[in-house]
Amino acid sequence: MRAMTQTKTDADPQAIPKAAATPVLGVFWMVVTGLSFVAVTALVKYLDNAVPAAEAAFLRYVLGLVFLLPMARSLVATRLSARQWRLFGIRGAVHTLGVILWFFAMTRIPIADVTAMNYLSPIYVTVGAALFLGETLATRRIIAVCVALVGALIILRPGFREVNAGHIAMLGTAMLFACSYLVAKILADETPASLVVAMLSITVTIGLAPFAFAVWVTPDLWTLAVCFGVACFATGGHFAMTLAFRAAPLTVTQPVTFLQLIWAVTLGALVFGEPVDVAVVLGGSLILASVVFITLREAHLKRRAVTPGVNVPKT
Repeated sequence: MRAMTQTKTDADPQAIPKAAATPVLGVFWMVVTGLSFVAVTALVKYLDNAVPAAEAAFLRYVLGLVFLLPMARSLVATRLSARQWRLFGIRGAVHTLGVILWFFAMTRIPIADVTAMNYLSPIYVTVGAALFLGETLATRRIIAVCVALVGALIILRPGFREVNAGHIAMLGTAMLFACSYLVAKILADETPASLVVAMLSITVTIGLAPFAFAVWVTPDLWTLAVCFGVACFATGGHFAMTLAFRAAPLTVTQPVTFLQLIWAVTLGALVFGEPVDVAVVLGGSLILASVVFITLREAHLKRRAVTPGVNVPKT
């Protein structure tokens, strides 16, 4: 999963000196990011209920722990306050539920629907930051949020098409991931970014374990290989996204995320035989346009030192 994602980057893209910015390289790494996350979606879709959703999610995370080994010593040496432990625990809990719902949705609805609805997470982050972190929700941002919600309605079309359990799961996924990112925003101001990412992997693995064991089906070697592939592409995608943010400002890299929706639609049609739904493309485009507007607006305000920017998160 997609989540699946979205995460705190190690560097502030707007803090890059102009002389160091390389837009072409930034676009390249953002393309790699999009392809990596689409590969994650495709592999999870390919599993096609080979194992239950909770187990597939658990295998993805437990196999992905291998990427934490190089930083194991520094993680053990880190000291956290009781409050920070609670925050990491809360984030792990909500992200765990979001991951399960994302894996479930992948088995119920087309890849394009999952990809398009996943763009709702940063919209919820914007609203949540205003409600719980005291950030200003200006008129233009309110309009952008409303446009995104219209996009979601176009995708769902309640009353005109069947809204199945997969769509409901994706709505829950986006909200839960948004909560996760809001907690991450607090923690990233107090702890190293590498620790925030590592603790997410550890706590989600622990959180998924009881759900996975409750429905455990012994996986074959091929299923394990596919789940490890999901872990590899997810890790690579987040790493590439960090490199993109370091190479170029958000004004360059953020619009490239639209390609991910195009690739998802194409992949669904050519590989999985899913019909191209024009309404999903239109609704997803509206949501993404809102995300890009909010992101670029925040980047502009950050340059003026008015408010902190909002990084667009991914599964």
